[in-house]
Amino acid sequence: MISDRLKVKIRRRVHEAEGIIALELVDPSGGELPPFDAGAHVEVDVGNGLTRHYSLCNSPQERDRYVLGVLREPSSRGGSASIHEGFHEGTCIEVSPPRNHFALDESAGHSVLVAGGIGITPLLAMAWRLHALGASFELHYCVRNRARAAFIDLLRQSPFAERVTVHCDDDGDAARLNMRAMLQNPRPDTHVYVCGPGGFINALIYVARDCAWNEANVHYEFFAASVCASGAGSGFVVHAARSGLRVDVPAGKSVAQALLEAGIDVPLSCEQGVCGTCLTRVLEGVPEHRDVFLTPEERAANDRMLLCCSRAHSPLLRLDI
Repeated sequence: MISDRLKVKIRRRVHEAEGIIALELVDPSGGELPPFDAGAHVEVDVGNGLTRHYSLCNSPQERDRYVLGVLREPSSRGGSASIHEGFHEGTCIEVSPPRNHFALDESAGHSVLVAGGIGITPLLAMAWRLHALGASFELHYCVRNRARAAFIDLLRQSPFAERVTVHCDDDGDAARLNMRAMLQNPRPDTHVYVCGPGGFINALIYVARDCAWNEANVHYEFFAASVCASGAGSGFVVHAARSGLRVDVPAGKSVAQALLEAGIDVPLSCEQGVCGTCLTRVLEGVPEHRDVFLTPEERAANDRMLLCCSRAHSPLLRLDI
């Protein structure tokens, strides 16, 4: 067991939508859980050494439970499939304490929350928090069809229902979200938050930039990566500075895989360049960034990289590991 893990019990499991379940996690002894901020996630141990991170979608004011929404990915490598098949009510599992790479700026004059599909989960927690603050916000929920729209009944019954607009492709072109119309008049006190498939997020980022939004006011979190295959490209050498080992990383193998095979411990979770668990300091060399975790500015600094997916432009990388 990893030392910082929390043992929690699945109190409720609900079929939320086609291919999506909601899990309500509680302390087995009935106590309070560690607090979390809107936008936070927990890493879930799914068995066989795998962990996956899922956003907390209930109100941060609640201390008695965590609620997760889990989409069964068609190309699941054992994570979401294991949860759908093996996580039942009454089962005890282990999760990390809440962590947040998608923080809400509570000082904003207005917040625009934009969700694509299962990307609704962190934005639900943000909506609950903004409502509790009495803050100005709007939530746009984009889905292909209503059968796959998780938490739709909760949104309709929520105290902020009038702030929610559902954009369903099945309802025709008029119902689809017009990102340009929504973003065409940027205000310095307005912040935008988007989560969903990579193409959806990238489209919003492109429109926001084209409409001259301040980069610092546009926040995003990918729940799955759409990055190049981590093993593609030519080979290179990694010097693990703490152990003194030099490890060949051939084409077809990630840095993390090569280091693990050499006996060097590498913290891993998503293995897709999303969560930042394997973020490592670069002491020498030029990384080839293939993640969706680092900002453009952080990538340009070339002083950190994600070992699960990124590679090297230089023949040698010296890493602080």
